[in-house]
Amino acid sequence: MHPILFEIAGFKVRAFGAMVALGFLLGSWILGRLAARFGQDPHGDPQRYASITTWIVFGVILGARAMYVVVETLQGSQVGQGFLEDPLSIFYVWQGGLVMYGGMLGAIGLGMWRARQLGVAPVHALDLGLVAGFCGQAVGRVGCLLVGDDHGKLVPEAWSWLPFPATLRVPDPLPPESLFGLQNAGQLLWATQPLMSIKALIVAFIGWQVLKRRRYAGQVSLVVLLSYSVLRFGVEMLRGDAVRGLWFDGTISTSQLVSLVVGAFALVMLWRCRDRRDPLPDARRAG
Repeated sequence: MHPILFEIAGFKVRAFGAMVALGFLLGSWILGRLAARFGQDPHGDPQRYASITTWIVFGVILGARAMYVVVETLQGSQVGQGFLEDPLSIFYVWQGGLVMYGGMLGAIGLGMWRARQLGVAPVHALDLGLVAGFCGQAVGRVGCLLVGDDHGKLVPEAWSWLPFPATLRVPDPLPPESLFGLQNAGQLLWATQPLMSIKALIVAFIGWQVLKRRRYAGQVSLVVLLSYSVLRFGVEMLRGDAVRGLWFDGTISTSQLVSLVVGAFALVMLWRCRDRRDPLPDARRAG
Protein backbone atom coordinates (compact mmCIF):
# COMPACT_ATOMS: atom_id res chain seq x y z
CA MET A 1 0.00 0.00 0.00
CA HIS A 2 1.43 3.34 -1.07
CA PRO A 3 -0.64 6.41 -0.10
CA ILE A 4 2.01 8.67 -1.66
CA LEU A 5 3.18 7.47 -5.08
CA PHE A 6 6.02 9.97 -5.39
CA GLU A 7 6.95 13.56 -4.63
CA ILE A 8 8.08 16.28 -7.05
CA ALA A 9 9.50 19.54 -5.70
CA GLY A 10 7.57 19.11 -2.46
CA PHE A 11 4.31 18.25 -4.23
CA LYS A 12 2.94 14.85 -3.24
CA VAL A 13 1.25 12.75 -5.89
CA ARG A 14 -1.32 10.74 -3.92
CA ALA A 15 -2.35 7.26 -4.94
CA PHE A 16 -6.04 7.90 -4.36
CA GLY A 17 -6.20 10.95 -6.59
CA ALA A 18 -4.12 9.28 -9.31
CA MET A 19 -6.32 6.19 -9.43
CA VAL A 20 -9.53 8.22 -9.39
CA ALA A 21 -8.19 10.27 -12.31
CA LEU A 22 -7.33 7.09 -14.22
CA GLY A 23 -10.80 5.75 -13.46
CA PHE A 24 -12.42 8.88 -14.88
CA LEU A 25 -10.27 8.66 -18.01
CA LEU A 26 -11.20 5.01 -18.53
CA GLY A 27 -14.88 5.67 -17.89
CA SER A 28 -14.86 8.63 -20.29
CA TRP A 29 -13.22 6.57 -23.01
CA ILE A 30 -15.71 3.72 -22.60
CA LEU A 31 -18.60 6.19 -22.60
CA GLY A 32 -17.40 7.57 -25.93
CA ARG A 33 -17.25 4.06 -27.38
CA LEU A 34 -20.75 3.28 -26.13
CA ALA A 35 -22.05 6.57 -27.53
CA ALA A 36 -20.60 5.72 -30.95
CA ARG A 37 -22.34 2.35 -30.97
CA PHE A 38 -25.61 3.00 -29.14
CA GLY A 39 -26.04 6.75 -29.52
CA GLN A 40 -28.70 8.59 -31.49
CA ASP A 41 -25.95 10.12 -33.65
CA PRO A 42 -22.92 7.78 -33.88
CA HIS A 43 -20.74 10.58 -35.27
CA GLY A 44 -21.78 13.53 -33.10
CA ASP A 45 -22.67 11.78 -29.84
CA PRO A 46 -19.09 10.94 -28.73
CA GLN A 47 -18.30 14.66 -28.61
CA ARG A 48 -21.58 15.47 -26.80
CA TYR A 49 -20.96 12.74 -24.25
CA ALA A 50 -17.45 14.07 -23.66
CA SER A 51 -19.07 17.33 -22.55
CA ILE A 52 -21.43 15.41 -20.29
CA THR A 53 -18.47 13.68 -18.65
CA THR A 54 -17.08 16.99 -17.43
CA TRP A 55 -20.28 17.65 -15.50
CA ILE A 56 -20.29 14.09 -14.19
CA VAL A 57 -16.90 14.76 -12.59
CA PHE A 58 -18.30 17.81 -10.79
CA GLY A 59 -21.38 15.83 -9.78
CA VAL A 60 -19.33 13.01 -8.27
CA ILE A 61 -17.17 15.33 -6.17
CA LEU A 62 -20.00 17.62 -5.03
CA GLY A 63 -22.45 14.80 -4.32
CA ALA A 64 -19.94 12.57 -2.53
CA ARG A 65 -18.73 15.42 -0.32
CA ALA A 66 -22.24 16.73 0.38
CA MET A 67 -23.51 13.34 1.57
CA TYR A 68 -20.44 12.87 3.78
CA VAL A 69 -20.95 16.28 5.39
CA VAL A 70 -24.66 15.69 5.92
CA VAL A 71 -24.18 12.23 7.45
CA GLU A 72 -21.42 13.31 9.82
CA THR A 73 -23.37 16.40 10.88
CA LEU A 74 -26.60 14.47 11.51
CA GLN A 75 -24.71 11.89 13.56
CA GLY A 76 -23.17 14.62 15.69
CA SER A 77 -19.69 13.16 15.23
CA GLN A 78 -16.49 15.03 15.97
CA VAL A 79 -15.99 15.49 12.23
CA GLY A 80 -19.51 16.85 11.86
CA GLN A 81 -18.96 19.25 14.74
CA GLY A 82 -15.84 20.45 12.98
CA PHE A 83 -17.89 21.32 9.91
CA LEU A 84 -20.25 23.40 12.04
CA GLU A 85 -17.40 25.22 13.75
CA ASP A 86 -15.42 25.78 10.56
CA PRO A 87 -17.75 25.72 7.52
CA LEU A 88 -14.85 26.32 5.15
CA SER A 89 -13.51 22.85 6.05
CA ILE A 90 -16.44 21.42 4.10
CA PHE A 91 -14.47 22.23 0.96
CA TYR A 92 -11.25 20.51 2.11
CA VAL A 93 -11.88 17.45 -0.06
CA TRP A 94 -8.18 16.52 -0.12
CA GLN A 95 -8.42 15.65 3.59
CA GLY A 96 -10.77 12.76 2.76
CA GLY A 97 -14.47 12.24 3.32
CA LEU A 98 -16.44 11.15 0.25
CA VAL A 99 -19.51 8.89 0.05
CA MET A 100 -19.93 6.84 -3.11
CA TYR A 101 -23.71 6.94 -3.13
CA GLY A 102 -23.66 10.72 -2.88
CA GLY A 103 -21.21 10.87 -5.75
CA MET A 104 -23.38 8.61 -7.88
CA LEU A 105 -26.50 10.69 -7.22
CA GLY A 106 -24.61 13.90 -7.96
CA ALA A 107 -23.21 12.45 -11.19
CA ILE A 108 -26.66 11.27 -12.28
CA GLY A 109 -28.23 14.65 -11.55
CA LEU A 110 -25.67 16.87 -13.29
CA GLY A 111 -25.05 14.36 -16.07
CA MET A 112 -28.74 14.14 -17.01
CA TRP A 113 -29.08 17.92 -16.75
CA ARG A 114 -26.19 18.41 -19.18
CA ALA A 115 -27.54 15.73 -21.52
CA ARG A 116 -30.86 17.53 -21.75
CA GLN A 117 -29.03 20.79 -22.55
CA LEU A 118 -27.21 19.08 -25.43
CA GLY A 119 -30.34 17.49 -26.86
CA VAL A 120 -29.39 13.98 -25.73
CA ALA A 121 -32.17 11.84 -24.23
CA PRO A 122 -31.27 11.97 -20.49
CA VAL A 123 -32.43 8.46 -19.57
CA HIS A 124 -30.71 6.99 -22.62
CA ALA A 125 -27.52 8.79 -21.58
CA LEU A 126 -27.89 7.44 -18.06
CA ASP A 127 -27.97 3.86 -19.35
CA LEU A 128 -24.67 4.36 -21.12
CA GLY A 129 -23.14 6.46 -18.37
CA LEU A 130 -23.71 3.96 -15.58
CA VAL A 131 -22.09 1.12 -17.51
CA ALA A 132 -19.05 3.26 -18.29
CA GLY A 133 -19.00 4.76 -14.80
CA PHE A 134 -18.75 1.45 -13.01
CA CYS A 135 -15.85 0.42 -15.23
CA GLY A 136 -14.09 3.57 -14.08
CA GLN A 137 -15.02 2.97 -10.45
CA ALA A 138 -13.28 -0.42 -10.56
CA VAL A 139 -10.01 1.43 -11.17
CA GLY A 140 -10.75 4.22 -8.71
CA ARG A 141 -11.28 1.73 -5.90
CA VAL A 142 -7.68 0.62 -6.31
CA GLY A 143 -6.82 4.03 -4.88
CA CYS A 144 -8.80 3.14 -1.75
CA LEU A 145 -6.62 0.05 -1.33
CA LEU A 146 -3.37 1.96 -1.82
CA VAL A 147 -4.29 4.61 0.75
CA GLY A 148 -6.02 2.24 3.21
CA ASP A 149 -9.43 3.90 3.00
CA ASP A 150 -12.71 1.90 3.29
CA HIS A 151 -10.87 -1.00 4.91
CA GLY A 152 -12.46 -4.19 6.18
CA LYS A 153 -12.96 -5.84 9.56
CA LEU A 154 -10.60 -8.31 11.15
CA VAL A 155 -10.93 -11.73 9.52
CA PRO A 156 -12.13 -14.48 11.92
CA GLU A 157 -9.72 -17.36 12.41
CA ALA A 158 -12.06 -19.75 10.58
CA TRP A 159 -11.69 -17.71 7.38
CA SER A 160 -8.03 -16.76 7.67
CA TRP A 161 -7.06 -19.29 4.98
CA LEU A 162 -8.78 -17.22 2.26
CA PRO A 163 -6.24 -15.55 -0.06
CA PHE A 164 -6.18 -12.10 -1.64
CA PRO A 165 -8.49 -10.54 -2.94
CA ALA A 166 -10.79 -11.91 -0.23
CA THR A 167 -8.37 -10.98 2.57
CA LEU A 168 -5.24 -8.85 2.90
CA ARG A 169 -2.43 -8.44 5.41
CA VAL A 170 -1.94 -4.81 6.45
CA PRO A 171 1.72 -3.68 6.39
CA ASP A 172 3.52 -3.26 9.68
CA PRO A 173 4.76 -0.62 10.08
CA LEU A 174 2.21 1.37 8.13
CA PRO A 175 3.49 3.67 5.36
CA PRO A 176 3.18 7.43 6.00
CA GLU A 177 -0.37 8.85 5.74
CA SER A 178 -2.00 5.43 5.55
CA LEU A 179 -5.67 5.33 6.60
CA PHE A 180 -5.68 1.70 7.74
CA GLY A 181 -5.20 2.84 11.33
CA LEU A 182 -2.42 1.86 13.73
CA GLN A 183 -4.70 -0.71 15.38
CA ASN A 184 -4.78 -2.67 12.10
CA ALA A 185 -1.02 -2.74 11.44
CA GLY A 186 -0.01 -6.34 10.70
CA GLN A 187 -3.60 -7.58 10.97
CA LEU A 188 -5.50 -9.74 8.49
CA LEU A 189 -8.54 -7.80 7.21
CA TRP A 190 -11.29 -8.44 4.74
CA ALA A 191 -10.08 -6.98 1.45
CA THR A 192 -13.11 -4.75 0.98
CA GLN A 193 -11.37 -2.38 -1.46
CA PRO A 194 -10.53 -5.09 -4.05
CA LEU A 195 -13.96 -6.62 -3.46
CA MET A 196 -15.53 -3.26 -4.33
CA SER A 197 -13.47 -3.15 -7.54
CA ILE A 198 -14.71 -6.63 -8.42
CA LYS A 199 -18.25 -5.58 -7.51
CA ALA A 200 -18.01 -2.60 -9.88
CA LEU A 201 -16.84 -4.85 -12.72
CA ILE A 202 -19.71 -7.27 -12.08
CA VAL A 203 -22.23 -4.42 -12.14
CA ALA A 204 -20.70 -3.01 -15.35
CA PHE A 205 -20.80 -6.45 -17.00
CA ILE A 206 -24.44 -6.96 -16.05
CA GLY A 207 -25.28 -3.50 -17.38
CA TRP A 208 -23.45 -4.21 -20.63
CA GLN A 209 -25.37 -7.44 -21.18
CA VAL A 210 -28.69 -5.70 -20.56
CA LEU A 211 -27.67 -2.77 -22.78
CA LYS A 212 -27.30 -5.10 -25.78
CA ARG A 213 -30.80 -6.47 -25.23
CA ARG A 214 -32.72 -3.67 -23.50
CA ARG A 215 -36.35 -3.11 -24.38
CA TYR A 216 -36.65 0.52 -23.22
CA ALA A 217 -34.49 3.45 -22.15
CA GLY A 218 -33.86 3.21 -18.42
CA GLN A 219 -33.91 -0.57 -18.19
CA VAL A 220 -30.13 -0.72 -17.94
CA SER A 221 -30.10 1.95 -15.23
CA LEU A 222 -32.66 0.11 -13.11
CA VAL A 223 -30.84 -3.22 -13.39
CA VAL A 224 -27.50 -1.56 -12.61
CA LEU A 225 -28.90 0.22 -9.55
CA LEU A 226 -30.51 -2.98 -8.28
CA SER A 227 -27.33 -5.00 -8.81
CA TYR A 228 -25.16 -2.37 -7.18
CA SER A 229 -27.41 -1.96 -4.15
CA VAL A 230 -27.46 -5.71 -3.47
CA LEU A 231 -23.70 -6.15 -3.85
CA ARG A 232 -22.89 -2.96 -1.95
CA PHE A 233 -25.09 -4.05 0.97
CA GLY A 234 -23.12 -7.31 1.13
CA VAL A 235 -19.67 -5.73 1.00
CA GLU A 236 -20.67 -3.25 3.71
CA MET A 237 -21.09 -6.20 6.08
CA LEU A 238 -17.33 -6.73 5.87
CA ARG A 239 -16.33 -3.07 6.32
CA GLY A 240 -14.46 -2.10 9.47
CA ASP A 241 -14.21 1.70 9.21
CA ALA A 242 -16.78 3.46 11.36
CA VAL A 243 -16.17 6.80 9.62
CA ARG A 244 -18.57 5.79 6.83
CA GLY A 245 -21.52 6.37 9.17
CA LEU A 246 -23.26 3.79 11.36
CA TRP A 247 -26.86 3.92 12.58
CA PHE A 248 -29.03 2.18 15.19
CA ASP A 249 -26.16 1.28 17.52
CA GLY A 250 -23.90 0.27 14.66
CA THR A 251 -26.27 -2.29 13.13
CA ILE A 252 -26.44 -0.71 9.68
CA SER A 253 -24.34 1.75 7.69
CA THR A 254 -25.39 4.77 5.68
CA SER A 255 -24.67 2.96 2.42
CA GLN A 256 -26.77 -0.01 3.51
CA LEU A 257 -29.69 2.28 4.30
CA VAL A 258 -29.39 3.92 0.90
CA SER A 259 -29.01 0.49 -0.74
CA LEU A 260 -32.33 -0.61 0.71
CA VAL A 261 -34.09 2.46 -0.69
CA VAL A 262 -32.37 2.37 -4.10
CA GLY A 263 -32.77 -1.39 -4.47
CA ALA A 264 -36.46 -1.30 -3.56
CA PHE A 265 -37.08 1.57 -6.00
CA ALA A 266 -35.29 -0.22 -8.86
CA LEU A 267 -37.12 -3.49 -8.17
CA VAL A 268 -40.53 -1.82 -8.13
CA MET A 269 -39.82 0.08 -11.35
CA LEU A 270 -38.54 -3.03 -13.13
CA TRP A 271 -41.74 -4.83 -12.16
CA ARG A 272 -43.93 -1.95 -13.32
CA CYS A 273 -42.06 -1.77 -16.66
CA ARG A 274 -41.93 -5.54 -17.23
CA ASP A 275 -44.12 -5.34 -20.36
CA ARG A 276 -42.70 -2.10 -21.69
CA ARG A 277 -41.33 -1.97 -25.23
CA ASP A 278 -40.03 1.33 -26.63
CA PRO A 279 -38.19 2.15 -29.87
CA LEU A 280 -34.52 2.78 -29.16
CA PRO A 281 -31.90 4.80 -31.06
CA ASP A 282 -29.64 1.75 -31.13
CA ALA A 283 -32.32 -0.70 -32.28
CA ARG A 284 -30.66 -1.29 -35.66
CA ARG A 285 -27.12 -1.64 -34.34
CA ALA A 286 -27.49 -3.59 -31.08
CA GLY A 287 -27.36 -7.32 -31.05
